[in-house]
Amino acid sequence: MVGMNLTVLAASGRTGLALTREALRRGHTVTAIARDPRRIDVPPSARVHKVAGDVEDPASLALAGSTVLSGLGTDRAGVLAAGAKVVVAAGPSRIIWLGAYGTGKSAPVAGEAAGALAKLLGDRLGDKVEADATILAAGGTVFHAGLLSDGPESPGRRTVGLEAGPPLDLAAVISRATVAAAMLDEAETPRFPGTIALPLPE
Repeated sequence: MVGMNLTVLAASGRTGLALTREALRRGHTVTAIARDPRRIDVPPSARVHKVAGDVEDPASLALAGSTVLSGLGTDRAGVLAAGAKVVVAAGPSRIIWLGAYGTGKSAPVAGEAAGALAKLLGDRLGDKVEADATILAAGGTVFHAGLLSDGPESPGRRTVGLEAGPPLDLAAVISRATVAAAMLDEAETPRFPGTIALPLPE
């Protein structure tokens, strides 16, 4: 595949770094955006451009025409929903967004554990649901991942649609590397536009 031009949001976070590293490993060119670009810990490369930007400062984001992969996460309610609106308004060609399995549309599929997850998230639950809805309405793909870890990519990983989702297991984890690989697969070969996709470790 010919390398793509991709934009990674929150590229200095653990999921954003996994997305950036996987994109570079696959030969793509990456605009890596973070509030502090010095924290984007990837080897020097002519294919990575580190840029200062913040979804709370729309003027700092130049996303028009690009494929955007988001590793955004926050402990503050309201940031994700506002960020999703800013990203959509910036006019990227495609958006691949990270959400949480067991929230919003995936809650009924996830089963009983979704209720426990909702309690853990508190006022951030509505923020996540609103953000997802904004991205889906714009034709983007939202990946609903389970609890994240920093392990290696799962060799048996797969991505399924919401209808094939397993019950949510709050004792299980999926590595950020596995989620990043699934999101890059979607960037390269769209399978789930306008819908929720579930990355699974096996």
